[in-house]
Amino acid sequence: MIYTVTLNPSVDYIVEVEELTLGGLNRMKRDMKLPGGKGINVSRVLKQLGVDSTATGFLGGFTGGYIEQWLRQEGIAGSFVQIADDTRINIKLKAGEETEINGAGPEITDSETAALLQKLDALKPGDIVVLSGSAPPSLGGDIYARLIAGCKRKGAEFVIDTTGQALKAALSEGPLLIKPNHHELAELFDTEISTREEIITYGRKLLEGGARHVLVSMAGEGALFITEQGVYHASAPAGQVKNSVGAGDSMIAGFVGTLSLTGNALEAFRAGVASGSATAFSDDLADRAMIEQLRPLVTVSQL
Repeated sequence: MIYTVTLNPSVDYIVEVEELTLGGLNRMKRDMKLPGGKGINVSRVLKQLGVDSTATGFLGGFTGGYIEQWLRQEGIAGSFVQIADDTRINIKLKAGEETEINGAGPEITDSETAALLQKLDALKPGDIVVLSGSAPPSLGGDIYARLIAGCKRKGAEFVIDTTGQALKAALSEGPLLIKPNHHELAELFDTEISTREEIITYGRKLLEGGARHVLVSMAGEGALFITEQGVYHASAPAGQVKNSVGAGDSMIAGFVGTLSLTGNALEAFRAGVASGSATAFSDDLADRAMIEQLRPLVTVSQL
């Protein structure tokens, strides 16, 4: 079973206006309300790939209820901790350029945190836990370390998709996959990266640090896949980019879902790139038809 953990989910309120007038009245051209949060995105794309998962994390208030109802309608199993505070709302304002206004997130109590950690007791060897996104400040800086310890205690694999110190600390625990983009990779090593060769150099450092697979997304230039067996490049399919939210999460879903089904890491890489591209070309997350349309267009070559 694949589990996804979203510590700070959201309702993403997407608003489009023809032209934004600050200090004046603006009328919407279109709006959408979607469940948000990196782990939730992974579960939604896994469902499109025909792979079941259980989504967990913290949900509260009317916004949390909205997310639960949406996932239930899509046939995604949820095992969330119900919290006293409300799940946040993130605003994505599209007026030519996109402006994001993200909520800080709810206050999580010690008992609510303990309830989430207790859910890890259901894990079994062979399960995969996807740990994604930011954490509400009230959880403290060690929450990912505590979750990883719970995974390892039960013999489960884990994927981590976060940034900064939490990602660095996780490397020595042997994550199945990490997926920084090239900007996040540079930030990890406090450097500047301008060439593919530099991406490969620093990606290999992540392998040396303990990661088993490293996937580095490079937007229109495709992606690099770095393993002990070699370094591979995948081209990005051509298309009109409509959506900047969730492409990286979709890439993780494509990789993890396909790896769990086939055990083939290169096919998982291809599916990951196809899934990420399908989301970039859609208003919402990728659907199965778009993923399957793009999959044969992704060319994987060893460098």
